[in-house]
Amino acid sequence: MIQMRQPEDAPYAFQAAWNSHDMDGLRVLFHEDATFVNRFGHYVRGVEAIIKLHAPIHATIYSDSTLENELIDSVAICDDAVVMHFWSRLAVGAAHPAGPHAVDTLIQAVLTRRVEAWRIKALENVTLTNPRAGEAVLRNSLDS
Repeated sequence: MIQMRQPEDAPYAFQAAWNSHDMDGLRVLFHEDATFVNRFGHYVRGVEAIIKLHAPIHATIYSDSTLENELIDSVAICDDAVVMHFWSRLAVGAAHPAGPHAVDTLIQAVLTRRVEAWRIKALENVTLTNPRAGEAVLRNSLDS
């Protein structure tokens, strides 16, 4: 389990928890009252609701999935609050009904520090899509 000693650890801690399909590892990344919006626009509030959203998919369609995150930027609002953006590539395997494929998203997260511990206060995940066709696109294909 990766601890977030600084806000910039968040993308990699989230990646590590996802890739090990570790719901306890995911749980410790969030404040108890955190909010989460998944890539389909489903909003939940509270760490228990975040885990309830993720546990079933990690046991089924995402059981063989991996994430690869890349920090874009991190902007301090004050000493104890940061807004960050990071790219995330979800690679799903044979467990997914659509079969193996990749999905790129852009994640915006707000992290706050309480009692010297950084945690995610809010996270929103947006799938990269072609605005004309509505189909998902991968980041590297945006330049083509």
